[in-house]
Amino acid sequence: MRRASLPLLFVLAGCFGSDPASEQAAPEVAPAEKAAAPGPDPAEVRKLASALFKPLPEFAARQGAERPSDSLVALGRALYHDPRLSVNDRISCNSCHDLARFGADGEPTSPGHDGTRGGRNSPTVLNAALHATQFWDGRAADVEEQATGPILNPVEMGMPDAAAVEAKVRGISEYEEMFAAAFPGADQPVTLTNIGVAIGAFERGLLTPAPFDRFLKGDDEAMTPEQLAGLKTFVDVGCTSCHNGVALGGQGFFKLGQVVPYETSDLGRFDVTQNEADKHFFKPPSLRNITETGPWFHDGSVTDLGEAVRLMAKHQLGRELDDDQVRSILAFLGALKGDADAEYAKAPTLPGM
Repeated sequence: MRRASLPLLFVLAGCFGSDPASEQAAPEVAPAEKAAAPGPDPAEVRKLASALFKPLPEFAARQGAERPSDSLVALGRALYHDPRLSVNDRISCNSCHDLARFGADGEPTSPGHDGTRGGRNSPTVLNAALHATQFWDGRAADVEEQATGPILNPVEMGMPDAAAVEAKVRGISEYEEMFAAAFPGADQPVTLTNIGVAIGAFERGLLTPAPFDRFLKGDDEAMTPEQLAGLKTFVDVGCTSCHNGVALGGQGFFKLGQVVPYETSDLGRFDVTQNEADKHFFKPPSLRNITETGPWFHDGSVTDLGEAVRLMAKHQLGRELDDDQVRSILAFLGALKGDADAEYAKAPTLPGM
């Protein structure tokens, strides 16, 4: 990564006459900045980037579907924040995917309803609707299906079955009214499937436009010269083989240790397919807000993002990066930081509370 140039001091000599008595002190001159080398041409970098990435949409609607109604989103927002979906009223979706912490919880693995921890890191929910599948192993097709998984997971929210969830929600009269508005015409709108549909509808609006998106749309000033240079380094090193598209990840499955073996006991995608060829394959995470969502990797075992960059380059690409390359890539990753709309993500007053 290019280092900022240091100021150079220029000292002007004094003027001397033939008489020493007429000698004058040299005038003080302010330090002059050395002209900085020009950074990457934004137009050239944008041309390179546009072939690999796309800016965020305004809303991540389901393919072929219209944007969900305000009633459905409002219901999903309440359910997302409601700990009563857990067996002991302690754990909500927001517990492990805290919207005040970029959709994650900062833990290597998350504690469930009784404090027992799961085996994998809780990835950020922000921009997750852009992923091709959900969970590290892709066992859920979309955010709607994903949302119901933790509710019934014995380690996470611990509800025994769908009937118990539905009965609990139906016991809150305000929720019955909200479900009726969100699912008009349904004979029985309060179902576990509809709970997932509502939460997913809310999550589809949790997008975080970043300086990188403004740059892709034509703003030459959105990214710093260091970030532009970092984007070039990111592409040149080969990171885009796994991290591309609108989410910069979240698509497909790749073996952890594709070039240089990586030690892990987690079987990854194999747990879903039972196919030997899928052992240790994982869905690559989105790199959006990656600077804010550590610790990293499927098990939360890496606490330094620079180290994560080095390890991925080594194990996935067979590249040993020097310090300048790591710093350059980290500069680019900083341009992927963005915020969800605060009013949209804000926790509501829960029904019946």
